[in-house]
Amino acid sequence: MTGWRRVLAEKVTDSLLAALDRPDLQSLSDRVVFDLSPRLHLPFTVSADTIVLGAIAFERPDMAPTLLRYALEWGFLLQGLPIHDRPLAAIVAARVAALFHQLDCDTPTLPAGLEWLHDFAADQPPSASRVTALWPKLTQFCPEASVSVVEPALLLARLKPLWSCLAPAEYLMADGGDERLSIDPETGLNRYGCSHRPRPWAVTFSSSTASSLSERGYLGAERARRAFLLDALHGTPAPRAREVSCLAVKDGLAALYGLDSRDNVVLAASGTDCELAVLAVGLMRARGAAITNVLIAPDETGSGVPLAAQGRHFAAETALGSSADKARLLDGFPEQTRLLGIAIRNPDGSPRETKALNDEVRACVIREVAEGRHVILHQLDMSKTGLVGPCHDLLAELASLYPDELTFVVDACQARLAPERVGMMVRSGMMVMTTGSKFLTGPPFCGAVLLPQSQVEALAGFSLPEGLSAYFNRCDWPATRTPDRLARDGNLGLSLRWQAALAESEAFGVVPRTRIIETLRRFEFTARDVIARHAALTLLPVPSLERARIDGQEVWDVVPTVFSFLVNDPQDAEKPLSLERARALHRWLNADLSPWIAGEKLAELLCHLGQPVPVPHPALGGDNAGALRLCAGARLVSGEPSHAGLTDQSRLAREFADIRRAFAKISLILAHWDRLEAADPVPRYAPHSHFSRKSLVS
Repeated sequence: MTGWRRVLAEKVTDSLLAALDRPDLQSLSDRVVFDLSPRLHLPFTVSADTIVLGAIAFERPDMAPTLLRYALEWGFLLQGLPIHDRPLAAIVAARVAALFHQLDCDTPTLPAGLEWLHDFAADQPPSASRVTALWPKLTQFCPEASVSVVEPALLLARLKPLWSCLAPAEYLMADGGDERLSIDPETGLNRYGCSHRPRPWAVTFSSSTASSLSERGYLGAERARRAFLLDALHGTPAPRAREVSCLAVKDGLAALYGLDSRDNVVLAASGTDCELAVLAVGLMRARGAAITNVLIAPDETGSGVPLAAQGRHFAAETALGSSADKARLLDGFPEQTRLLGIAIRNPDGSPRETKALNDEVRACVIREVAEGRHVILHQLDMSKTGLVGPCHDLLAELASLYPDELTFVVDACQARLAPERVGMMVRSGMMVMTTGSKFLTGPPFCGAVLLPQSQVEALAGFSLPEGLSAYFNRCDWPATRTPDRLARDGNLGLSLRWQAALAESEAFGVVPRTRIIETLRRFEFTARDVIARHAALTLLPVPSLERARIDGQEVWDVVPTVFSFLVNDPQDAEKPLSLERARALHRWLNADLSPWIAGEKLAELLCHLGQPVPVPHPALGGDNAGALRLCAGARLVSGEPSHAGLTDQSRLAREFADIRRAFAKISLILAHWDRLEAADPVPRYAPHSHFSRKSLVS
């Protein structure tokens, strides 16, 4: 915001300044002159580049964010629409503001004079008569703009096919996945403990699970939303506009990984959805033979992966909104698919020796091929706890023995492989599964399968299983023999989530290779040092990552970026926390504990680490311990917009100090375990003090 500091401080309350001092709104307001006027009787006024909030913002500071978001949408549409289409802006901006208000307010009651805004939050547009009656109110905000009186019925007819897509980016990003993406209005977070809005006050090293958006990622999604919206408002049919949005993501991924074209990319809502696509390609290559799908460490992959790898529904609802009977076979997938899981850890929780893992995989493949089955063999690179296997040399050996009986897929859903290495894998004939939600620190639920060119060409003569229509649109795949089995549409939520991740990838990609390696090495040293200094913590073994140089140079993906550790149970120090108790610790780290631990500044610090992973442990009598994870992501290297003004060295010093603060909070929680266990605090978008803190404006 460029103009708001002109306002006299004595006229602006702390609560109003705090309401507007938000990273999401500041990101959207970057090029807007913004002012506050207690004498303005309208809620706000707006032109293409200037916004003034009126008296209601002073009377109801809790409404100020909604008013500003409403005005920002008006301003964007005034700039983007031709004069004859500006009446559309009146309805679209009201709709976006209404949904923003629902997401944003603990008490969604609207003040007198704006109570009609609720009409635009419904699943269907208001009636033409209602819009006609509201037209003076809808257009009161832009007196200098040309917003002519038109027939509202015509406007509503144009907007009705778009109605579900007229929403803020953070609202849309919760769609096109599953219920785990939904934001809890009480906490402002989804089930991963993340937000689709920036959360820069939280200490975040959670990229093995999911991350809240940075300002950069948020703007990447917002730019994609705006491009989609203008495309649709300019007359492109809604399904086609959503399709175009998804195709732009495929172009971005093809460029990132150096692939021939967007046809080498299959978009999928998650890493689990990727397994359905992999199995479909395996069916094509099997030419009628029964399939054996070999997973490595299925307990360290997504919980629905074993079902998806058999061609079964893995949740009660699909990414495209269809109801599903969990564990039921999708239409077109064969019943006889055999799933084999190979452990990557020993029964005591320690990593298996590479030779032992390779020997079991080799024997498994030889046995299954001897039975006349086609084998889909996964290489896990890497697991939730940073393990990799089987080794590349074994894959090369098996490929030479069984060129037609094996389909190889690299599960790189953690995205901890350099893009140039991934491109080499694809060109060598392997599928690669990846996501934007792990190392790249994009939102949860954005996946893709990267296809070798030979498979792209073969798909042109193959009919995909009918059941995939509940999970994929036609634009997600390259051309197939029966394209009509998939709808002509696009998953808009998926495309926005991927664009957030691609924005992070772009920032990471311009950092010099040597600096990336240096930064990740410093993170590795800090992670090992901090964990070693805490007597209650035990670092799990971190195997070395033996990867070949590329063009004679070391690449950043040789550096470990996931550090898993066990925490001693404060009620029985001879045992680690069980999985459930580790999950409680993980929740409390991400919660403001100041109401229960008074006088401790660390109590209100929000810390988000990787979710606990089940790890066998002999001290628990057969039960799993829960290993928390400290993880580096792309943002550690590239920085965040909230770090603007800091030198790289200062920024990293702060990041590493934050790691120490997060682990100090673990110690604080252990010291107050009984009290916290009784209260069970829940994570929140911001600490309790955040929206009541004093502004620095004077």
